Amino acid sequence: MNIKSDSQRDGAEHLGNGQEFLAFKLGNEEYGIDILKVQEIRGYEAVTRIANAPEFIKGVINLRGIIIPVVDMRIKFNLGTPVYDQFTVVIILNIKGRIMGMVVDSVSDVTTLTPEQIKPAPDMGSSFDSKYMIGLGTLDERMLILVDIDRLMSSGEMGLMDNLAV
Repeated sequence: MNIKSDSQRDGAEHLGNGQEFLAFKLGNEEYGIDILKVQEIRGYEAVTRIANAPEFIKGVINLRGIIIPVVDMRIKFNLGTPVYDQFTVVIILNIKGRIMGMVVDSVSDVTTLTPEQIKPAPDMGSSFDSKYMIGLGTLDERMLILVDIDRLMSSGEMGLMDNLAV
């Protein structure tokens, strides 16, 4: 499924003073990332492993002639043994001009959050470092852990921006 093009979404982000987030699940938790970083959403497909890559880097796929790394966030954040089924999704991201894939359990929707709905992220000492969080988005009974996907994917611990230059 293709997400809106840059020209379609440039003005949409600031409608009603809200910001749009793509909501997805990792384990039992729901996360959100800035929709402007999402290029497209695809079903999971077989990847080509790369020798000596960390376990969370599943490998690479050929996306219309571009070889892109694919990271399984469930492995990265130690969320148990990942299952690859019809709900498993790869979110194709464009981070600082670099295309990469992120495997998640499922994608639910695009949610618009106003600044009032975004609360500061507490430092919980969990496997998900709060320095990669924008905050917590509250929407009725839902709570989204809002991820600074730029900072996370370009961090040294991910090793994606330099190590896998193709």
